[in-house]
Amino acid sequence: MNVMQGHTARPAVPPQAKTELIEIVSYLDNFADELEDTIELFTPNPYFRMALHLMRGHLDAKIVTPTSLIAASRVPYATANRRLKEMVDAGLIEQRPRTTSGKSYSLHPSEKLLDQWLQLSGRIKRLGEDQFAGGATRENRDYFFGGSYLAAQSIPPLQVLAEPIKVPGGVRVLVHGDPTFMVMDGLKRQFEHVIGSPINQRAFSIDRLREEAMRNAERKSSRYDIIAVDLPWLGAFASENVLMPLDEAMDISRLDPADFHTAGWKAAHWGGRCYGVPAQTTPELLFYRKDLFAEAGLEPPTTTDRLLEAAAAFHEPLRDRFGIAWNAARGTALGHTVLMTMADFGQPILDLPQIAGGFETDHLSERGYRATIDTEAGLRAAEYLMQLMQFSPPDILSMSWYERVRPYAAGRIAMAYGYTLLAPYFELDESSPAYGNTAYLPHPPGPDASPVAPVGGYVMGIPANLPPERVRAAVEALIVFTSPEAQKLYVQNGSRTNPRYSVGADPEVRRASDIFEAIDTMSWRDELQFWPRPPVPEITDIIQICGEEFHDMLRGIVSPRDALRQAQARADAVITQNGPRQ
Repeated sequence: MNVMQGHTARPAVPPQAKTELIEIVSYLDNFADELEDTIELFTPNPYFRMALHLMRGHLDAKIVTPTSLIAASRVPYATANRRLKEMVDAGLIEQRPRTTSGKSYSLHPSEKLLDQWLQLSGRIKRLGEDQFAGGATRENRDYFFGGSYLAAQSIPPLQVLAEPIKVPGGVRVLVHGDPTFMVMDGLKRQFEHVIGSPINQRAFSIDRLREEAMRNAERKSSRYDIIAVDLPWLGAFASENVLMPLDEAMDISRLDPADFHTAGWKAAHWGGRCYGVPAQTTPELLFYRKDLFAEAGLEPPTTTDRLLEAAAAFHEPLRDRFGIAWNAARGTALGHTVLMTMADFGQPILDLPQIAGGFETDHLSERGYRATIDTEAGLRAAEYLMQLMQFSPPDILSMSWYERVRPYAAGRIAMAYGYTLLAPYFELDESSPAYGNTAYLPHPPGPDASPVAPVGGYVMGIPANLPPERVRAAVEALIVFTSPEAQKLYVQNGSRTNPRYSVGADPEVRRASDIFEAIDTMSWRDELQFWPRPPVPEITDIIQICGEEFHDMLRGIVSPRDALRQAQARADAVITQNGPRQ
């Protein structure tokens, strides 16, 4: 993939994670070698050998041809050819044409064979644990067998498409240069193997991504088959015909909508229509060092007042240690913080109707809203940010998405507000003091407010100006990229975002990080919410306005009340310019 990054960063990701299925395939392959080398009369089993070779090729993203599969059988050609035909007839092997003539084809494990190997993987591990782990404790055995029960719900590996995607130039994708999309970049070869087509990906920083998506919409024909869209942009992209409504291109039920976290799925809609598929659901949470809190005898901060108390306790500038880090850089970064902090005090940035569990966003496309910045809740939020400044690093006013997490990962910060997609910076770095010592909370609320985990992330959609002859290919690729199997693969290779309930419930995913159980718990508690950043067409301007006016406040140029008043006036002007309220 051709990756072009602006101001982006990429954490150090360990070598590609190997699933238990890969380990079992390797074990059985080696074990079969031992049997055949040790017992002279032992005859190779062609079904077994060919199945092993198929699985190995599938997991390593290597093409398997009839010739290579027959060679792997270790039996005479005629015998192997008959066994191969029997496996095809039994529905264990799928044939995929490699040329338009159909005379050359590749071989792939069918869904039936993948399921059988997944079950075998669990049984082999159980047998080995039972027979050879004699020193295992009762607790470990209970945990293992509990895990084997959950393994029945394990998501299988990606399966190649029965019909490869054929589109000139390959599938073209525009994304954000964040850790999750960079995981996709690292898995390029495997995804090309699955969809049967080259993949060309371009990645930009958040502001440049939006600019490129808007420029692309002005072209006669889209340069991209799929584009990533930050959730707050959805209203503008839908209203300005940047994105195609997905119900015009596909049967939405193919996406299994009920499997997506409710907030993430709702955020993909505008005017009652779906414009994208959640690719990342990454709430902003409070990261905190549970080991430091335990040493200090402090409880996790569940309110803004408790958070300030904890930040004061850990703030030791003379020792280069600080209480908390957050997004305070001028413009987009701080603007997001302002909207989320207002939500912490129970108020959205717009006058949304209050409903059980939050605020109603279903009718935003009707444009019946106004900005609500200069309010008493807004003042409490502004004063809270001023208080946070006292316990923040000296360079806080230039900290944005990555800058706030780096010092946390380095052990200089006790707490940080951060999106889950940034967790790899410390979860995958064993040298980080935060490695294994981080716990996660929704945003601690202000008085009389409820905990909120503001949902961020991206949906992947199809450009409205995509040539009709490329739409079908875009749909099929979009389904693959956002499938449970793909999402699990991203997690296994370092991602800490997940839009689907099924992926969060997968036992291997649960073992990868505590973050997934925490997010699922927040989702069931209705704490995952996207109303803090309502995706109206004016939201990008409003975020920028707040990021400018509140930055002047934090620098001491204007008072909190003046910052609120000026931000309100500018936001009102933007909404009025865009059209009258209905």
